[in-house]
Amino acid sequence: MSRILGDLAPRRVLSYPEVGATRTPDALPAGYHHLRHSAAVGHGPADFRAAAEAVTTWRMHRATGARIRATAGRAAPGVTLEVALGLGPLAYAVPCEVIWLPEEEHRAGFSYGTLTGHPECGEEAFLVELEPDGTVRFTVTAFSRPAAWYTRLAGPLVPRLQRAYARRLGRVLGRLVAAG
Repeated sequence: MSRILGDLAPRRVLSYPEVGATRTPDALPAGYHHLRHSAAVGHGPADFRAAAEAVTTWRMHRATGARIRATAGRAAPGVTLEVALGLGPLAYAVPCEVIWLPEEEHRAGFSYGTLTGHPECGEEAFLVELEPDGTVRFTVTAFSRPAAWYTRLAGPLVPRLQRAYARRLGRVLGRLVAAG
């Protein structure tokens, strides 16, 4: 699956200096492409709990077809993971580390940052919130820029692909919540 399959790279380091910046989505760092996508995925406390569980246990990512290999079955600060997209020998795994989790009663999810060897550098947060009216909202917030020659070469295609993947995550999470 990847060049670090058997070793989730404890020696790799975060590849950007603004660690934790997705905590304040309205103040993302300059010099990066910014992404924010939000979608309603359910209603009420039961849907909130289902969405939170799907996000924090990698189920949402896996349901999109991504393969996840992580040092833990649930997101927690310091957990390292690889997210692999693609099929067979064309799959490409990218290394990340969970940076933070929200510590609020009606908000769940996590943020991960890129590790050295990732084709982008930056951070991405996947959060589920139970709003006062009962709406369960899923939000992806990210900042990133190319870290490899091929992502620089791809130019504006990479942000478009990231936005499409964020929309897909929202649709998939909505289906997972609806299915119970």
